[in-house]
Amino acid sequence: MKRVVVGLSGGVDSSVTAYLLKEQGYDVIGLFMKNWHDDSVTISDECPWLEDSNDAMIVAEKLGIPFQTVDLSEQYKERIVDYMFDEYEKGRTPNPDVLCNREIKFDVFMDIALGLGADYVATGHYCRKEEEVINGKKVYKLLAGKDNNKDQSYFLCQLSQEQLAKALFPIGELTKPEVRAIAKEADLITAEKKDSQGLCFIGKVRLPDFLQQKLQPKEGVIVQIPSTFEAYTKSLPKFEHKIAELEYKSKKFTYQVSDGKTVGKHQGAHYFTKGQRKGLAVGGTKEPLFVIETDVDENIIYTGEGKSHQGLYRNVLFVSNEELHWVREDLALSVGETMEVEARIRYRQSLEKAKIYKVGNGIFVEFANAQSAIQEGQFVAWYANEELLGSGVIS
Repeated sequence: MKRVVVGLSGGVDSSVTAYLLKEQGYDVIGLFMKNWHDDSVTISDECPWLEDSNDAMIVAEKLGIPFQTVDLSEQYKERIVDYMFDEYEKGRTPNPDVLCNREIKFDVFMDIALGLGADYVATGHYCRKEEEVINGKKVYKLLAGKDNNKDQSYFLCQLSQEQLAKALFPIGELTKPEVRAIAKEADLITAEKKDSQGLCFIGKVRLPDFLQQKLQPKEGVIVQIPSTFEAYTKSLPKFEHKIAELEYKSKKFTYQVSDGKTVGKHQGAHYFTKGQRKGLAVGGTKEPLFVIETDVDENIIYTGEGKSHQGLYRNVLFVSNEELHWVREDLALSVGETMEVEARIRYRQSLEKAKIYKVGNGIFVEFANAQSAIQEGQFVAWYANEELLGSGVIS
């Protein structure tokens, strides 16, 4: 019997993951990860992890599998929370869920699982894994989940071949309603439980509140940039070659206060991200204002009216070599090579046609259509035929 350690989170997806593996004859152990108990950064009066760990324990009892809680809060603080504060302070938008999978679930947690004699670690992610022998070497493929509404492959875009080799995703072939039906049939306490909307394993948190505890409020101005801003209408220069064009198009617009009109005040540019509409508290415009750029050095927020404002859109982005990751190492491009792919820059975004160009210091991703709110710090992930091939942090 192969031994599998399941990350039981107290939700329905991981509960059904454990149930299915038990049914398939694996030797299953349930572990609940406690990733947060820093009272100096109170998140809310509710304590979701206590409730969640309790539900996870009840599920383990029901399934007759060993269960324990592991405290990973120290590593979580170092690798996820500190990183988040650091990124927001720089005016970038990190994705803690992608990091949590790379750094915690499939690294720290996986080490603990292997220490317990596990052959695999299983999670309740909606994605699939396949393996194929290519040129005499076993290659692991990460595929989108069967449920299009719930596909979570994007969150696993930073996994390596070594991590995938030891990973199992038992619910990847199912839809959410099917998972709930299985939980109900198996009489699991989590069958009707709502999905958690919080940060990975922290639970309920309002990001501005969370950030305000470490990043001090600092009053600054909100500037509205008109749609007639000269850089939007400037005709493109002549480019000597494609890379020069990509370099030009990957650069974001830069603004000064004199380019628009001051329409309000804010409490800190680092609390806002590109594409954000809520929290600006500025009225008097026909369409709502959206953040089109933040300047954390000068503490200025630049906004544009309406979600089709040109300041929100670009179709080229850059990923540096340091931030570039291939799940399929065998398909990594060499300098000068290109690849036609489909890509997304955020979870739940539909895949968009794109082309990757490998250059000396990284890759350019050129989308067929302009993308809204391309934000530094986010992950771009690219696919071919449902398979996630690689990803990178947007520079």
